[in-house]
Amino acid sequence: MPLPFLTADRTFDAAPDGALPYDDDRDRWRRPYRPGPWRVGGAALWLLLASFVLFAAVALALTGSLSSAAVVLGIALLIIAAALRILRMGVWVSARGVRQVGLLHTQTVPWRRVVSVRTAQQPVRWLGLPRTVQGQALTLVREDRPADDTVPLLTTHTLDFVGRSSAFDRAADVVEAWAAEYRRS
Repeated sequence: MPLPFLTADRTFDAAPDGALPYDDDRDRWRRPYRPGPWRVGGAALWLLLASFVLFAAVALALTGSLSSAAVVLGIALLIIAAALRILRMGVWVSARGVRQVGLLHTQTVPWRRVVSVRTAQQPVRWLGLPRTVQGQALTLVREDRPADDTVPLLTTHTLDFVGRSSAFDRAADVVEAWAAEYRRS
């Protein structure tokens, strides 16, 4: 029995040569890189913790303590929401601007307020901790703030790029290209 989806000898004549429909949608917010293994692993651990808390909520509900089960269920839902937010954190770009999504806040800067986007060698925070190491950072200079008051958008030592310097270079190039294209328009 042939399995054409597992072999390389099938024909690709039916595949369209044009761009996919989502390629032309420049107004859609998109992340110019994939989440790193540290971010995905951390979110997976939070979801694992949430599964244990959900199990505890079911056990409490079966023993008759519904108010306690509701509180534990609420805690589990908060853990799940935090894990999903951790996965969503990062830099997103669209034709409207650049958006930096944090755990508790989101900041959007329209392209018309961006003066420059550049990569610089500087001390950066390691995995978001107070400890700094020498690395690269993609910084965004805004017209409403002084040039020395820049917060890095991406660094080589965040959860997404630790040990993946080529991924950082590609992501920085993409954000710089979007900035060059949309600052002119």
